[in-house]
Amino acid sequence: MAITSANQLELLQTAEAVAREKMIDPGLVVEAMEESLARAAKSRYGAEMDIRVAIDRKTGKATFTRVRTVVEDDALENYQAEMTVEQAKQYLENPSVGDVLVEEVPPVELGRIAAQSAKQVILQKVREAERDRQYEEFKDRAGTIINALVKREEYGNVIVDVGAGEAILRRNEKIGREAYRPGDRIRCYIKEVRREPRGPQIFLSRTAPEFMAELFKMEVPEIYEGIIEIKAVARDPGSRAKIAVVSYDNSIDPVGACVGMRGSRVQAVVNELQGEKIDIIPWNENIPTFLVNALQPAEVSKVVLDEEAGKIEVVVPEEQLSLAIGRRGQNVRLASQLTGLDIDIMTEEEESKRRQAEFESRTKLFMETLDLDEFFAQLLVAEGFTNLEEVAYVDVDELLVIDGVDEGTAEELQARARDYLEAQNKKALEHAIELGAQESLINYEGLTPQMVEALAEDGVLTLEDFATCADWELAGGWTTVKGERVKDDGVLEKFDVSLEEAQDMIMNARVMLGWVDPADLADKGDEETEEDEA
Repeated sequence: MAITSANQLELLQTAEAVAREKMIDPGLVVEAMEESLARAAKSRYGAEMDIRVAIDRKTGKATFTRVRTVVEDDALENYQAEMTVEQAKQYLENPSVGDVLVEEVPPVELGRIAAQSAKQVILQKVREAERDRQYEEFKDRAGTIINALVKREEYGNVIVDVGAGEAILRRNEKIGREAYRPGDRIRCYIKEVRREPRGPQIFLSRTAPEFMAELFKMEVPEIYEGIIEIKAVARDPGSRAKIAVVSYDNSIDPVGACVGMRGSRVQAVVNELQGEKIDIIPWNENIPTFLVNALQPAEVSKVVLDEEAGKIEVVVPEEQLSLAIGRRGQNVRLASQLTGLDIDIMTEEEESKRRQAEFESRTKLFMETLDLDEFFAQLLVAEGFTNLEEVAYVDVDELLVIDGVDEGTAEELQARARDYLEAQNKKALEHAIELGAQESLINYEGLTPQMVEALAEDGVLTLEDFATCADWELAGGWTTVKGERVKDDGVLEKFDVSLEEAQDMIMNARVMLGWVDPADLADKGDEETEEDEA
């Protein structure tokens, strides 16, 4: 096959036909043809030659040229594609390094093998262009809902046609035991679009909480317009879900708007989610109030929030306990997901027994350590004192509010508490030294003698040992083993050291030892601040 005037126009016609079929730019197909013809010409004239082909976009004429570049004498490596300044004087006036000599060469005749190779190059380029177009089309659609046509099912995964390509709905992203047949139309949430060597991979989901949120946005105009906002969604796909909404217009009830006239709006979402029951909850900035709403339909007697620990205790009447927990813990689990807090549910009787046990434990602590009678120790506990540190270092005025406590008694109480704490610190320090704790660890700011003792018992004896610890080794954490969460006890967990505090202490130790440059920490902090602001 030769590129002659007889088939010049055919190149452009073929390029346009392929471009229309694949919905890509005809220019990309022409470029692929130019590259394929250039490769074929190199096989004819020599692989070391720099042969280029240009196809006229109007006439279809293919021009073959040989390109040679002027280089320094000592840089000459490829005699077919490069030349020295002296050699270039035969062709150019006053040549200099970097000049290019372009010479037209006769068109080549493509044999069967060369033609087949050219065809493969064109197909490959067209395939790459098609993949790029698919990725560009879908990369900005992640986070939206798409209507798709089921093509086939492979190992439980559903392959669907999304118009410009295929997408996959994995079996763990399907609701319950959904089954689809080829030709069925389904609505899915585009969870992720990934560029991969085999082409763009579009992953769909019907179990994602965002899918429900997008469905409500489609059914409730107030959400689409921004008058009502979805603050949180928690789902047990195919069974039950909770969605928290808030209205920025006092005249519009967010729950009523989402439910719709006779439940028409929420029913449309329920039907799409295979009958999944949906609790629509009014969102509230006050976390305890929001939690009371989230645990509906159960009634809550009392809520105790521990913001530092990220935990919340909920007290319910005995007859409401099973309703609050829900079938297989579903209700409390969804409420926990919705609020982002660990929820501990107990009955009024259990809470009363626990508080009584705490009261007795603290009373006994004060009796034994401060040499007090039971009545006086109970007075301290009743005033809210929970440990010796509070008694020892609290302002004296807070002790004077207790009946029968004058200034002298308050000072005596604090003196006894401080003496006991100092004795305990001394004992812990001596034990740590016996175990081999070094001065570098003992004098490290932020570690109490009891903490040093606990570290020494765990084999951490020097500041270097401490700096090699992981934050979870100090503060504790959770590990997933065979699908189950397993608790990892931290060395300093009993001292209420948080994960953030453990990270800071370890990083400061590394800075002191010269392992980390403080400037790097400052740069990282600035980056995190910028991300938070963004």
